[in-house]
Order: sequence, then C-alpha cells, then structure tokens
Amino acid sequence: MNQVNVGVIGAGYWGPNLLRNFTELSNARVVALADLSDERLTHMKSRYPEVEMIKDYRDFFQMGVEAVVVATPPTSHFDIARDCLEHNLHVLVEKPLTLNSRDAQTLVDIAEARGLTLMVGHTFEYNAAVRALKEIIDSGELGQVYYINAVRLNLGLFQRKLNVLWDLAPHDISIMLYLLGQDPLTISAQGATCIFKDLHDVAYMHLAFPNNVVGHIHTSWLDPNKVRKITVVGSKKMAVYDDVEPLEKIKIYDKGVDAPPYTDTYGDFQLSYRYGDVVIPHIRFTEPLRLECQHFLECILEGKRPLSDGRDGLKVVRILEAAEQSLNNGGIQVAFAYQEEGEHERVAV
Repeated sequence: MNQVNVGVIGAGYWGPNLLRNFTELSNARVVALADLSDERLTHMKSRYPEVEMIKDYRDFFQMGVEAVVVATPPTSHFDIARDCLEHNLHVLVEKPLTLNSRDAQTLVDIAEARGLTLMVGHTFEYNAAVRALKEIIDSGELGQVYYINAVRLNLGLFQRKLNVLWDLAPHDISIMLYLLGQDPLTISAQGATCIFKDLHDVAYMHLAFPNNVVGHIHTSWLDPNKVRKITVVGSKKMAVYDDVEPLEKIKIYDKGVDAPPYTDTYGDFQLSYRYGDVVIPHIRFTEPLRLECQHFLECILEGKRPLSDGRDGLKVVRILEAAEQSLNNGGIQVAFAYQEEGEHERVAV
C-alpha cells in the first residue's frame, strides 16, 4: 500500500485547511468530507468536485476509508475518534485530543490494542521555526535555559464550552515540552472571568521543570493585539520566536548578565552586562500543516510512531487538567507526574 484513503470530518474553521493539504499529497486519496452543514458541503463541493460530500461521518465505514481527520469542536473529539478507532480506522485529531485524561487514555488504549495510528494536531511541533529553535537550544548556543515565556493573545474567538486554557494553551504546552524534552514537575494557574462569569478568558500558567527551568504561558481572548511569541532566556544568549512576524521569525540576542564573585561589600557588587549582536537565522519554511499531514500518512504506511502521537496528546490533556484544577482553586500548585510507555520510538519528520 502506497496510498491512504482519507476521510475528513468537519468543514468549519480548520477542516478546509486539512482537506486542501490531503488532496494535494500524492500518498493520500480523499474519499469524502463529512459535515452537518449543507451550506458548507455545497461550498466545499464547488472547490473539490472529486470528493464526496456527506452529512454523517459513519458512512465512511462503508466507503473504503482507511484514515480519518477529526476537525470538529473539541466536545465531540472523543466520541467521534473512539467510533472511528473501533471501526479500525487510523485517526488524526485536532487539539486538544479530548477534554479529560480518562477519555484520552481510552483512545490511546484502543489505538495501541488494534495497532492503529492515533495522532494529535499539535501543529507547532512541525513548524520549521520551532524546530530551528529546538536545534538552537540543544546545540548549547543559549547556554543553560533559565526560563521560557510564551504569549498567545488575541481579541476573540470566544468559546462557550471551554475556557481559554483549553482553547489556546495546548499549542504552547506542546511547544514547551518539545523544546525542553522533559515534563513539568508542578503546575499552577491563575486567571480572570471578564466577559462571562463562569468562563476564564484570561489565564496565566506557571510550569516548574527539572533543573530549575521555569515555563510561563499567558493566554487571552481579550487583548487588542494578536500576539504569538515565545522567549527563551539562557545563561549565554536569548532567543525570541515570533510567529506573527512574516519573515524574521527567530532572533538570537547575544545579551546576558554575569554575576560577580561573592563579596562582602556593596561597592564590590558590580554585575557584568553583555550587549552583543542580534542574529536572524535563515529558516526554510514549509507549511507546518503540510508536514503534519504528510507525517500522519507516512506513519500509517510505514508503521511508525508519530511525533505528536496519542500519548503526547494525553500528556497535554493531563497538564491542562492540572492547570484547571489550580485555576479553580486559587492558583494552588499541583504536582505532575507522567510515565510514558510504548514499544516504538518516536520518529523524526
């Protein structure tokens, strides 16, 4: 088999982007698109006449579909993904995988028991700039990492069935885990309910990692500017990844502070500040979603474990649960522990 028959579920915000990418990949044949809206199906049919348009994704089970992409609201992820896995279909689910770890674990267990590929749409793990940032960190150019600060802000889009952490933070959690290659030890979160009294629309998450590395994530639906920025501060240099920037997405700053040797007198206490060059590395950019879709197909065809597999999605869901527990209990610190299992090693893309 060198081609996978794919079905796409959901033609709302993100589904059309997934449909476009899979129809343009040579090792995929998009059989059908499922959506409840006749209007959306009519519109998509005009653009993709070769793809069958249906209202019930369960028709996929009699259409020769081998893999599905779930791009529906998060509240429906679990039921649809479980149904498809139980019909022996490989599944790619948009983030977050589910809205609780029990359901996420169930999906992981079904996929592993049946030998199916379960993958989560943590798209930034396939972003060339994020990968370049990881290479910079791993090379030691920044020195010892002190902290990572992630900011993801915009005005809207408000969700009524999940708070801002579940909507926006999955991206930055997955990026942070990918960059550091380790899990947090503790998690805490605080926020505000500005528009709806029962829904957090602004949140600040704090993650404490091993080796005294600190992670901080600021998310908001209530900001005048669209911001997508990650700052990594190290003992030697600092780096900033700005996803909104069209060209110069990463800047490396040769800046830092050196503490003096211990002294007994205030007069001898003189910090040494470094102000060096700013380097903007060239990044060869490919659409991250295209790489994600291609990786999903390759994992199915070659029996590999995806970079953002079901266990990766489960881990992010557990971190979100811990953050929500803290958010609803005055910002208490919640311990986090996750033991990963599995026979197959993750593969590079």
